[in-house]
This record gives sequence, C-alpha cells and structure tokens, in this order.
Amino acid sequence: ETGIDPAEGEKIYKRYCSICHVVTATGSPRQGPTLFGVVGRKAGSVEGYRYTAGNKNSGITWTPEELDKYLTNPRAVVPGTSMAFAGVKNADERQNLIAFLATLK
Repeated sequence: ETGIDPAEGEKIYKRYCSICHVVTATGSPRQGPTLFGVVGRKAGSVEGYRYTAGNKNSGITWTPEELDKYLTNPRAVVPGTSMAFAGVKNADERQNLIAFLATLK
C-alpha cells in the first residue's frame, strides 16, 4: 500500500487523459473539456464546450466517488458519452488520478 499520491496521478493523467483534456483554467479545450476544477463541478457545465446530452443531463456532480465510478467505466456511468475511453481499471491508479485532479483549482 503506497498511499494516495497526486504526483503519481499526474503521470496517469499524462498517460491516459492529456491527449483529450487540458488542466488549465483558460485555454481552448481539446476533444474533451478542461479538467481544471473538475472535482466538485457539475457534469456538462464548462462554458463553451459542446457536451453530449447524456453528459449534460446526467445530474452528476464530480465528487471523488463519482469520478471513481466514471473513470472505471465511463460509458456505464454516462450512457451516450462521447468519451472514447475504456476506463482506468487499476483502483490505485484511479485514486492517484483523482487526487491529482483535486489539486486543480
């Protein structure tokens, strides 16, 4: 048990997420919306990003618990999401990734 490590989470972000998501407050989104401030944000709420109806209407607020479920299997949590990502199957990697995302405020 290594404990939760945001620095490890940043490596996970770079491996899995950075191709489609930026982590800055400003700057244009890539294929996906910015992940800056994602922890605690309502799904489908980044101004100027075109979300799928599934995401906009999901009613999800991205708590660590919701992110854990979503990052395990995005399409099971938000049917109709355009996120073409199978998920992070390793629980430790997910926890580190979520810890990193929580630093982005």
